[in-house]
Amino acid sequence: MTSPRIGTRTGTRTGTHMLAVAALLGSAAALLTAPASAADVRGRPSQGGDVVSAEQVAELTAAEVSGLLQGRIDSSQVHYGVTAYRVVYRTTNSSGAPTTASQLVALPRSTAHRLPAVSWLHGTTVYRKDVASEDPASDDRLAALLFASTGRAVSAPDYVGLGEGEGFHPYGDPRATVAASVDGLRATRTLTHRKGREMERKVQVSGFSQGGPAAMLVGRALQDEGADRYFRLGALAPVSGPFDLTAFETAAADDRIEKSGLYLAYFATAWNKAYGLYRSPSDVFKDPYDKHVEGLFDGYHTTDELVGQLPSKAADLFTEGFLDKIRHPSGVLKERLRPMDHTCDWRPDVPVDIFHGKGDKDVDISHAGYCADQLTRNGVAHRFTDVGDYDHTGSMRQALPRIIRFFDEPASNG
Repeated sequence: MTSPRIGTRTGTRTGTHMLAVAALLGSAAALLTAPASAADVRGRPSQGGDVVSAEQVAELTAAEVSGLLQGRIDSSQVHYGVTAYRVVYRTTNSSGAPTTASQLVALPRSTAHRLPAVSWLHGTTVYRKDVASEDPASDDRLAALLFASTGRAVSAPDYVGLGEGEGFHPYGDPRATVAASVDGLRATRTLTHRKGREMERKVQVSGFSQGGPAAMLVGRALQDEGADRYFRLGALAPVSGPFDLTAFETAAADDRIEKSGLYLAYFATAWNKAYGLYRSPSDVFKDPYDKHVEGLFDGYHTTDELVGQLPSKAADLFTEGFLDKIRHPSGVLKERLRPMDHTCDWRPDVPVDIFHGKGDKDVDISHAGYCADQLTRNGVAHRFTDVGDYDHTGSMRQALPRIIRFFDEPASNG
């Protein structure tokens, strides 16, 4: 799907790109646990969003938040310190079966009782520890801290199968994505309430790369599908998302994006686990990669390890027959791609701003236009903000301060 943060992280404890600020965030405070059985202490069945555990992972002053952002993301909008927690909660996987997922919850150290709500949805991640709840150096941790420092309660889910969640990550699966995100909001509300505060009902939803289409899926679930009895959609701000997934995977098959082989390998192995795209790895991967490629995408190998063992070009990694199937999808592949080509094809009744950078070599800016065209056909008034000549990760860093200003507008927060 979109950038597995391949080649964008250097010098961190994992050795992958995925985000490069080495800073120690905070203290490990009390562990708040809920029972891991099928029912809670009141005897009711466990539900999506029930908190299994919550551990404080950071407590920062406003100056410390600004210091962490320095050189990466504009910190001029930081107003408050932040307390952050790693929260494990109940949700469902791509087949609808019960599982657990983890997330980072960030709360402002302000005096406000009612807090605006933000859901931040991250981009493609191959190593399960490269997520906001686990990696203090990640851009997603910094994004959550930035949003919280403006006075918001932030849910930053790791998705199913990443962080401390169970099972494998069903990369881009709509059902699991929405479940983990909405249940993450419920768990955030529970933790916020435990801290003597409340979350507002309207949720401002934003996400980067893979998180761009995810933001649109979650927004639609909150607005049109009644995904939660309490939360309502407040605003949408997707960043650098592959809104035409068929076109994105075709570009990868044709080696028209950087490190296309690794992106497409992650897509193929994850979707095969979830949907059964092929019978044998040898039907898809060339020798000798067919012997071990599936094992590399188990969530426990870093991006650097993948780069060291797999070719970057799709033509060197995949059989020509499989590449042709990607270029001309049919059957289950076409069926599963269809909803991911239409994540913008609905009518949000909230403010929408699509952010992208014209220098993005991972997800072409044409994807933003594709999303905008679908919204226009549905009669949606929306904005499109080109953040400038920045690469994929740079476009997200440039977009974040603009997203906050967008969210602060009366139409977005009222």
